[in-house]
Amino acid sequence: MAESIRAVETSTRILDAAELLFVEHGFDATSMRLITQAAGVNIAAVNYYFGSKDGLFKAVFERRAEPFVRLFVGHLDRLERSVQIPAAAQVVESFVSAACELGRDTTLGGLVFVRLLARTFVEPHPVLKESMPRRYSELTRRYTDALVRALPHLTEAEVHWRFHFLANAMFNAFAGTNVLRLFMAQPIVNARDPQMVARMLVPFVVAGLDAPAADPALNNSNS
Repeated sequence: MAESIRAVETSTRILDAAELLFVEHGFDATSMRLITQAAGVNIAAVNYYFGSKDGLFKAVFERRAEPFVRLFVGHLDRLERSVQIPAAAQVVESFVSAACELGRDTTLGGLVFVRLLARTFVEPHPVLKESMPRRYSELTRRYTDALVRALPHLTEAEVHWRFHFLANAMFNAFAGTNVLRLFMAQPIVNARDPQMVARMLVPFVVAGLDAPAADPALNNSNS
């Protein structure tokens, strides 16, 4: 029993250290040496529990998958129990409120995991191509289905495009990404305040979702 507890503690310590380092440096620039030093273990321990750096990266996402999906789907479940066909604004608020809760709850990964998601969108890794869709597809399906019902003036393809934009905007915003810092010495935008992000993001995203359909010619393409 004591040995199994130590094994869980060791593997968790490795995962926590790797998650932070992957956020700070990205996958390629995070060496196994950095991970072992931060976790206080040797390379053999990492290989024993995860097989490789690729396996460790995958495990970082795997341990967050079930609670992450349960949180977001749970918010939508509560909304759909109270409203038969929620409006697009309500679906967005459900999604954003789940993101706010995720950011506050360190047991779910908190803002560290949100920032890792945002970084992974920009720097995708082949090891996640199979596991991410398999573990996170229920979330995408549920929210896009809700938006299809809420936005009957759009084709299903266009709803998927708009959900794609919504997710990218939301996770990058909650990750604290502030592109204006590249162009302004003192930008007004405070991208580190999750409540401010939510307040500013929701009306912007809802306006985009509710906008008229794009040129019909574009609706015939899924690419």
